[in-house]
Amino acid sequence: MRFLPSEEQSDFARTLRGLLGTCDVPAAVRAWGAGDHAPGRAVWARLADTGLFALAADEAHEGMGLMPLELATGFVELGRAGVPGPVVETAAAAVLLTRLGDEALAKRFLPGLVAGETSATLTLPGGGPYALDADAATHLFTVSPAGELRLAPGAGPLRTSTDPARRLALPDGGGELLAAGPAVTAAARDAADWARLLTAAQCLGTGEALLARTVEYAKQRTQFGTAIGGFQAVKHRLADTLLGLEFARPLLWAAALSLAPGEIAAAKLTAGEAAYAAAMTALQLHGAVGYTEELDLSLWLRKARPLRDAWGSPSRCREAVLQERPR
Repeated sequence: MRFLPSEEQSDFARTLRGLLGTCDVPAAVRAWGAGDHAPGRAVWARLADTGLFALAADEAHEGMGLMPLELATGFVELGRAGVPGPVVETAAAAVLLTRLGDEALAKRFLPGLVAGETSATLTLPGGGPYALDADAATHLFTVSPAGELRLAPGAGPLRTSTDPARRLALPDGGGELLAAGPAVTAAARDAADWARLLTAAQCLGTGEALLARTVEYAKQRTQFGTAIGGFQAVKHRLADTLLGLEFARPLLWAAALSLAPGEIAAAKLTAGEAAYAAAMTALQLHGAVGYTEELDLSLWLRKARPLRDAWGSPSRCREAVLQERPR
């Protein structure tokens, strides 16, 4: 089994990285956290032009077919750049509608999601009660444990998060009933797996961004007339961080290839812990300056823990991995 992206997939990642490099993503993140979604939506529109969201929808509704490996490759770049908003949830909603197989619903919602003209957030059984960025998303979907898919009318007050650009809210009860039954339950299960996979990809990209900035800082910061990057203890800490991220990478690709729930959980667990470790390394080596909001590093520092816990905390992912083990 090949765990490395193909040349085409690598080209796609480079295209996204180049595009995001021309956007002022940190400014968009700060604006998003302050309630101004316009800069973030502008970034989304440019991402949609690359076909990113089309990778989560079927060809009959302007998508490119469900392509988890390509989508995970793209979401690593989104995590590296720190793109704000319910990008994972929008992709998961597209997967949900595609897997459901309801032509009327797919025609109603998928073209807008694929084109980046609309966005979505959602709650799914086992995924936690809160909807991410319900105030910014065009659509708020909820799936109940009984298998009811609803278009919620709105959400309650926003809850605080470690990351100001990740706002959480409880969906209001009720709303338009879109579908119900075992097909909804099965589609929601698939969508939750995709959400966990793409969050793992975001974690990997976030960890890589934190490590890159910390390495650069270690080359510039001096103590006793020497760059701190030359100190053995600093080298070891950075090397351990790199190993954690590199260990997570093949697990992510394997999970994207198989879409097995246990492998997805293992990838999410490993990538989430690696990103959080990268945040702790970055904070320790930057010192007090790492806490300052003026430093862009803080934008990634604040994302590491929420992403680690989103769509499957470490304990829940460990439980999922153990459930998949042969007895």
